[in-house]
Amino acid sequence: MSFRSIHVQALALACASALPLLAHAAPQATDLDEVVVTANRTAVTVNDALAPVEVIDAEQIRRSQARSLPDLLRGRAGISLSNQGGAGKLTTLFLRGAESDHVLVLVDGIRIGSATSGLASLQDLPVDLIDRVEIVRGPRSSLYGADAIGGVIQVFTRRDREGFAPRVTVGGGSNGLNEFATGFGGRSGRTWFGADYSHSHTQGINACRGYFDPVTFDGAGCFIAPDSQPDRDGYTRDALSVRGGIEFNEQWSLEGHGLRNEGDNEFDGDFTDRAKTVQQVVGGKLRWHPNDRVDLHLTAGRNTDASDNYLGDTYLDYFSTYRDSATLQGDFGLAEKHLLSVGLDWLDDSVSSTTEYDELSRDNKAAFVQYQGRIGAQSVEASVRRDDNEQFGDHTTGSAAWGIEFAQNWRVTAGYGSAFKAPTFNELYYPFFGNANLRPEDSETWELGVAWRGDTFNVRLDTFDTDVDDLIAFDAAIGLPNNVERARMRGAELAVDTTVAEWTINGAISYLDTENRSGFYEGNDLARRAKNSARVDVDRAFGKFRIGATAVGEGSRFDDVANTRRLGGYGTLDLRAEYAITTSLTLQARVANVFDRDYETVAFYNQAGREWFLTLRYAPVN
Repeated sequence: MSFRSIHVQALALACASALPLLAHAAPQATDLDEVVVTANRTAVTVNDALAPVEVIDAEQIRRSQARSLPDLLRGRAGISLSNQGGAGKLTTLFLRGAESDHVLVLVDGIRIGSATSGLASLQDLPVDLIDRVEIVRGPRSSLYGADAIGGVIQVFTRRDREGFAPRVTVGGGSNGLNEFATGFGGRSGRTWFGADYSHSHTQGINACRGYFDPVTFDGAGCFIAPDSQPDRDGYTRDALSVRGGIEFNEQWSLEGHGLRNEGDNEFDGDFTDRAKTVQQVVGGKLRWHPNDRVDLHLTAGRNTDASDNYLGDTYLDYFSTYRDSATLQGDFGLAEKHLLSVGLDWLDDSVSSTTEYDELSRDNKAAFVQYQGRIGAQSVEASVRRDDNEQFGDHTTGSAAWGIEFAQNWRVTAGYGSAFKAPTFNELYYPFFGNANLRPEDSETWELGVAWRGDTFNVRLDTFDTDVDDLIAFDAAIGLPNNVERARMRGAELAVDTTVAEWTINGAISYLDTENRSGFYEGNDLARRAKNSARVDVDRAFGKFRIGATAVGEGSRFDDVANTRRLGGYGTLDLRAEYAITTSLTLQARVANVFDRDYETVAFYNQAGREWFLTLRYAPVN
């Protein structure tokens, strides 16, 4: 199906069945409150959330001049990224040391990710179409089910406010980069609507310097002979976002959203070197809010994660996975500052591929309940969830958290949570490799935090200790993946945001200690996690001018479980500036990796050196 026909289909779905936005249940807060909905599946302010949360809003995204979602997330508290060769290439995210498939990713309330690999294609979510990102650190399986061991990251696409707002962005830069985006959105009475299109193309860099020795059959990276593919590995993407909604009256509303991204990605490899990818999210939400104490909503959606693979122009195979989901949730105010949430979840994963999997689908049904309450200076929340999976049976998870405020600006929080990760289709059903008897991976996490919030200075320190059992790894005794490993992750995250002499400063420092606790590699560090990392963003406006900088640093790490291949630490500095030509027209400039640092986050995979970007944005003020 062509990109254009899919756009028409997505728009029709948006208008006919409406697509989901976010799973908020409480009345909307004022614009002065920074609200998160991911931590509790209900709307709470950042100050009231007991879980460690971070919100990256539309203004921060625009000001950062990030070119991709991984670019926006890198270096933030608890986050470590591994990228295989530049723009559009496979990027995995480790949150608090948890595996890259131990982090749940949502787009507008809909679970995304490949059911075969277990990974979410972060590199294929266009930052141009993102309105905000919420990061919740720590286990959330008691609310969301499988995969939320390290935390949850939710991406919200563009939102439209009052009036009509057209917009256009054009830009270009190093490595043959050219970008274009346009869209519109607005509200009329009880109806709101919008659509945005984004295009990006880069010639890329030489992604991999990997090697393969045909004599010893030894190799690493992309397993090509040294310097055998020194060409640039480009990436092209086209994305469309549509949304709309209507408030029938004070009680009933219907909302909708759809996002589709198509990519054409080149990389190095002797067996496959090109992939055409699709990342699509569609869905809908119906809400009934009869009074201030009752809020019910039904959401449903589908995520498509697909890839057609090539060697040159020769077609090889395809992998397509589909995740259909639905949630019925009710939030009931028991009394002032006491909220009870109950819900039912349904999820169905299915696979379509040229590879003949032993099974092609499985479903999961779940029920959950959560209590949130506040008595004086103390806050309490507790939740429990029961999952019934067609493949591995029943699984129960729970969490509890407590917080107390004292001395006006201080708060201490403590929490516990259990979580699990469901085996992927590759681990369960891949021909001659899968093990259908696998159990979920289980975790337990203890957390302790302290925070101080003032008018111009906020600081938060969070510590955690996570144990994971039944980790899935290759078991030589049976020649299949098996639940044979255990791991521990513990660490601390310090986040600060303040304003000093009109400079806005946001910083985070993370410490992580990981340990493999089983098998031949017992006592080793987990691969690709740096022990120390930091990020600092500084910005200031001078009338029509604004300048800023982002510094990111990460310590050394091991690339392999045997801890024999060490990747050196690195630090990068990005500089940016912008000028408001008019109230509607802004020129932005950015230089990334100013000092042209040479580093790798995956062994043998190159990272871009110094790059420059220019962007012209037109967005009329209502």
